[in-house]
Amino acid sequence: MDRILAGHPEHSNRALTVIALALEAQVPRNALTQRHTDLKAEFYEQVRARGGTPDSERRLRQQLRRLKELRAADAKEITQLKADLEALAGALHQATVKNGRLRHELADRASLGRTLPVQAPFLK
Repeated sequence: MDRILAGHPEHSNRALTVIALALEAQVPRNALTQRHTDLKAEFYEQVRARGGTPDSERRLRQQLRRLKELRAADAKEITQLKADLEALAGALHQATVKNGRLRHELADRASLGRTLPVQAPFLK
């Protein structure tokens, strides 16, 4: 733990994570995450005390920030889609009313009868 915190690891990549700590101690990761949770907690406590943020926490915060941005973008898109839906419903209503009026006019014309064209008499 001291080598990683001092910035001089021998077996890991300087990351401030439990994985790097396990590599540095040359033990399986689950030894720290399941059996020696006190050592894991102490490691993260020392990282925070030195003013650092563990890499895992930094990645999670970055992912959280990105998810919040995506959620805001989705909310904006949903608002726009709702407005579009209302506009389309209004346009559909207007088209339906106009279609009904045109059908009625067409039916009125058909009931009046049709005028047949006059044919010129045959010349001999």
